[in-house]
Amino acid sequence: MQILSKQQDTLLKEERNLLRDLRVTLANMSAPVEDQTALEESIQQLDDFFLLVIVGEFNAGKSAFINALLGKRILKEGVTPTTTQVNVLRYGEDQDRQIIDDHLHILTAPVDFLNEISIVDTPGTNAIIREHENITSKFVPRSDLVLFITSADRPFTESERSFLEKIRDWGKKVVIIINKIDILQNDDDLAQIQDFLSENARLLLGITPDIYPISARKALQAKQGEPHSWLESRFEPLEKYIHDTLDESSRLRLKFLNPLGVGKHLTERYLKTISERIELLQDDFQMLEDVETQLNEYRADMLRDFDFRLSDVDNVLYEMEQRGETYFDETIRLGRVFDLIKKERIQREFEVQVVGDVPQRIEKKVAEMIDWSVDADLRQWQAVTEHIADRRRKHKDRIVGGDGAGNFHYDRERLIEGIGQEARRVVDSYDKAKEAQHMAQGAQNAVAATAALQIGAVGLGAVIAAIATTLAADVTGILLAGLVAALGLFIIPARRNKAKKEMRAKVAEMRHQLTKALRGHFDKEIERSLQHINDTVAPYTRFVRAERNKNTDVQETLQTIQNGLSRLQTQIVDL
Repeated sequence: MQILSKQQDTLLKEERNLLRDLRVTLANMSAPVEDQTALEESIQQLDDFFLLVIVGEFNAGKSAFINALLGKRILKEGVTPTTTQVNVLRYGEDQDRQIIDDHLHILTAPVDFLNEISIVDTPGTNAIIREHENITSKFVPRSDLVLFITSADRPFTESERSFLEKIRDWGKKVVIIINKIDILQNDDDLAQIQDFLSENARLLLGITPDIYPISARKALQAKQGEPHSWLESRFEPLEKYIHDTLDESSRLRLKFLNPLGVGKHLTERYLKTISERIELLQDDFQMLEDVETQLNEYRADMLRDFDFRLSDVDNVLYEMEQRGETYFDETIRLGRVFDLIKKERIQREFEVQVVGDVPQRIEKKVAEMIDWSVDADLRQWQAVTEHIADRRRKHKDRIVGGDGAGNFHYDRERLIEGIGQEARRVVDSYDKAKEAQHMAQGAQNAVAATAALQIGAVGLGAVIAAIATTLAADVTGILLAGLVAALGLFIIPARRNKAKKEMRAKVAEMRHQLTKALRGHFDKEIERSLQHINDTVAPYTRFVRAERNKNTDVQETLQTIQNGLSRLQTQIVDL
């Protein structure tokens, strides 16, 4: 490359920095090796000769065109695929072939044209050996100018159209050459082909490329001693374009622009990838928010329903309290004074008439609360399982297959599947009887601990009976007062009122202790269930948050690089 001006050198350094930043970003994204390699080779091309890449179908006459351009038969020609590797033609004192590997040969020839330009001859885009087309596809990103050769007998075939799309995606400068025009009958046929190519290329590329009709065979004949064939070959306008239009400044501009085209293509591709990831993650955030909303509603519904169910227990105690009031009114009176000295009898009556079936009713209400809680817990796990399964069904096409850049989709799918599997495992292994037994034992222990009673596995009803029947002791021993009149006028009413007051206080304390114990236990059970679900979802929650932050940073970096490449492209075009 010629010594650069200060402006050109500054642009070159800036271009290298931007493309190296892109290379680091793609590496961090674990982009496919072929994309990283294409970018790396395009950066290296900045310091190499101008690269003129010849592409086209195997029978379009690529080798014949190169021979005509150089004025001698350097490459083999034929109707079958003769080029099975990339041939790079460079200047050399002797005509020679150096085999680098199975896919790359370096040919040298003493042709002045090759002093500043290297020509790349590629395998046919429609070669029988598919590997040959892959070789050509990988070499295109390194080119500075692409000469796309099509044959006049079958112009713009489907394989040519498909390959031209790949060239377009890499942002390459393309010149289309119609070879073998000598087989056409007249100029009208040629005009139709040119119009056809011009329109289709414009639709495909977005611009109308330069199109040159030639006969490479006639051109080579003219250069090898048959000058009358030169005019017929129509080779001179193309040769003039290559020799004169691609002067030093034009070659330099293309040399600078082509790596930018590769960089812009990759930047746009991975910006799209990142945008799709962020969009997908936003949907995942919505899913997690839906789960969180479900859990909050579950907690609120459970607490509200618990208060409602606890009121049933409270009603049982209230009814017992009312029976106690009636019992004391009927028992603690002067007419039953001799019965009051029989403590065991009074206690039995109290237990039968006041306590009655309260223990059993309390036990039943608590059992119903336990069944309700167990069923609600199972339903919540089923709701989470179905929500995640529905999420995977809706976005299956976006998850399976990935984007070819890193392990994002694999990690994401693995975590979603992990949540679903854990939720399904919980649901499938849910033993309602075992859960209910665990919760009942927990409720009994909570009540026992709160009431400070060593009742072990005795039911909750025993706690009610133990507390309530102690009230009977407070209505005995009143004969110590002595006089019957005193009993009737003062002592018995006072004892009756005291008994009622103490009963109300004890029932109120019992109600408070029982409510506190049951509420504390069920609160813990609800929170245990919610925590289990949150713990199951937590790995994916962390992944989504981390990936969103990471991808947002990458998106900002790529946008900065993209803006820099676009600005640089404008400056280079204006050179």
